[in-house]
Amino acid sequence: MKNFYNFSNKLSLWGAYVSSFLIVSLVVLIMIEILGRQFFDTSTMIADEYSGYLYLASIFLGLAYTFDKKAHIRINIITSRLNNNKNRFIDIFASILSLGILSFILYRTILFTYDSYDMEMLSEAVSETPLYLTQIVMPIGIILFIFSVLVFVTKRIQNDS
Repeated sequence: MKNFYNFSNKLSLWGAYVSSFLIVSLVVLIMIEILGRQFFDTSTMIADEYSGYLYLASIFLGLAYTFDKKAHIRINIITSRLNNNKNRFIDIFASILSLGILSFILYRTILFTYDSYDMEMLSEAVSETPLYLTQIVMPIGIILFIFSVLVFVTKRIQNDS
């Protein structure tokens, strides 16, 4: 079980590193666009489109790491007043419910990405980027997130928070 924990932690850390790199790339792309328009009266023509793709990828790839660091929003009005055993039960129940929802989201994002690939869909912008290339990060990010939730729920079941 320890190997699965370590594997999941490494994957979520990898996702965080890639997400961070993508955010920096997004900032650089926007700065290039601003400087190009301001000083050289030119445009990259792709900054708006690709900043959206970079933002989407950074969000999805950062989900697992954010969950590992307990940085997702939690509403603890009720749980703050309960004892540890009841909190553990609520965490397990919520995690199993989350796994069901995440499994559905994974299924839909895989279908979405595959449809874009199968129909050879391209972006409507100047770049005509194949959309499946920009959408593939969604199922990857959800898989990383599912691994993190699985680690969390198994730790809570073993009472090893």
